[in-house]
Amino acid sequence: MTSQRAGTPAQTRRRELSGQLSDQLRRFLSTESASALLLVAASVLALVWANSPWSASYDALWATELAVRVGDAELGMDLGHWIDDALMAVFFFVIGMEVRRDLAVGELTDRRRVVLPVVAGVGGMAVPTVLYLLVARGDAAAGWGVVIGTDTAFLLGTLALVGPSMSTQLRVFLLTLTVVDDVVAVSVIGVVYSGAIHLPALTAAAAGVVLLVVLDRLGVWRAWPYVVVTIALWLATLESGLHASIAGMVAGLLIPAFAPRREAVEGAASRFRAFRQSPLAVVGRSARDALARAVPVNERVQLVLHPWTGFVVVPLFALANAGVDLRGGVLGESLRSPVTWAVVLGLVVGKLLGIGGFALLGARLGLGRLPQGVGPGQVLGGAALSGIGFTVSLLIIGLAFEDEDLADHATVGVLLAVVLATGVGALVFRLAAALHGETSAGLPTTLARPVDPTRDRIRGDASAPLTLVEYADFECPFCARSTGVGKEVREHFGADLRYVFRHLPLPDVHPHAELAAAAAEAAAAHDRFWEMHDLLYAHHDELELEDLAGYAGKLGLDVEVFLRDLSEGRHAARVREDVADAEASGARGTPTFFVGDQRHTGPWDAQTLIRALEAARRPSRPRPAGTT
Repeated sequence: MTSQRAGTPAQTRRRELSGQLSDQLRRFLSTESASALLLVAASVLALVWANSPWSASYDALWATELAVRVGDAELGMDLGHWIDDALMAVFFFVIGMEVRRDLAVGELTDRRRVVLPVVAGVGGMAVPTVLYLLVARGDAAAGWGVVIGTDTAFLLGTLALVGPSMSTQLRVFLLTLTVVDDVVAVSVIGVVYSGAIHLPALTAAAAGVVLLVVLDRLGVWRAWPYVVVTIALWLATLESGLHASIAGMVAGLLIPAFAPRREAVEGAASRFRAFRQSPLAVVGRSARDALARAVPVNERVQLVLHPWTGFVVVPLFALANAGVDLRGGVLGESLRSPVTWAVVLGLVVGKLLGIGGFALLGARLGLGRLPQGVGPGQVLGGAALSGIGFTVSLLIIGLAFEDEDLADHATVGVLLAVVLATGVGALVFRLAAALHGETSAGLPTTLARPVDPTRDRIRGDASAPLTLVEYADFECPFCARSTGVGKEVREHFGADLRYVFRHLPLPDVHPHAELAAAAAEAAAAHDRFWEMHDLLYAHHDELELEDLAGYAGKLGLDVEVFLRDLSEGRHAARVREDVADAEASGARGTPTFFVGDQRHTGPWDAQTLIRALEAARRPSRPRPAGTT
């Protein structure tokens, strides 16, 4: 008997479709495209409102006074200044945290990859400034800072809409160069466009900076002390005469970020096991605290603030600042104004020539290499999109121009630059794809070298229908943890799965990894690879040469021959071959898994890998008749 909940097949199908649409909506709202579209919508609303019969209400709204009082102390500003000075400080706080994280564990940890984006970033500020000053003279010259910034959120959202279908590597390149852009832009705002300096408040702000450094040095893991000090730093900076955005950026740069530490992760796991066995409030709080310790403050705070900045702060800023009343001949005056075209020239042409030209010239001169998978045409496309200055540009307009007409003309220039930069970027991407085949700007997703049973290290039936390939590092604690994951996956699939191990030692992070990989291959020469593999992971933090010799002895190998193989580097070439295959396959860190010949992205716990392998086993669902 069918339950009432099941309903008719049509009802069941509608529920499934509704669930799919809900999932798709949630996924879309988590993308940068969604925040970019919301930003556009807010800008259009601001323009329509400011040019409507209700334009007086637009101006009146942002002039509304809001004050916070605590006893005799009071902080009062109009709503427009609360958005520009408070909410935008939160925006730059998040940017600062992103920069700190990239410096600690992201792309900026490899300084060799930073040189070319930094060169491009410098060009992307110098060339627009020069072009602006060639056109804008007199009082208008004060607005040169309008063209130095790039709206990172708008840029990435637009890239997702008009860029290559896969643009992860280009995205990283653009993010890295906008680090330079953001830091310099905030410095310009804080120094060039600030008012008179109040030294006692500036001294208090400096004390806040020192206190953040002390909290980091002491290893304080709770978020609230950093938040409290950051608010105090913002208040002191606001009172000092510096623009408050500089407080946000500096505070963000000082919020600690680090790679997850094995001891902390394992400690959190043990606390949660204790809670499962004894679900008491005190044990649950202990588990929660252990989890917080394992995740750096930087990432926890970013996780909370990112949705607010993307979907509230930046759209509100656009709503408050993009509303230019174009009636009464303002639009015509703007289109005839040198300021408008100086802004357009600086952002649209200057960014394209500065970022694109400096990046390609730097690569030609050997200062660095373009990211793997990114072509010259795609660099030019990304450079063109960098002409979207929007958020930073509008903020500087409000600070640089006392003359409202000049401010309106510059704002029109910024809005025109958004449209033109997007159009030029889309055109360049299309030309790069059509003329040079640059259709993807991401890492490869397919295994470069197919599994070879005569060469690869395989556990299970070499002819099994399912394949799981892991690129791993013997000194990596997370690879050591994944050995248990691999065992659970193998037990689930049994004879249907072959597990393939390939080397990807990361010597910059794990100094003993290459030697350990060679030790595993030396053991393989005596058909003891998997035994050595298991021993190395069981002792992944004990991989000195004498440790490896001890493991060889424990396995009954000829230790003298084993050590001679290591000293003469007899197996180094094989390890290097695996590393080259990893790079060609898009593997950058460890562990990296491939399900079949496709790189697995996302979590690599046992259940996730099992679902991915089950999906790979299922044949593609045939299309219904009559569909295309």
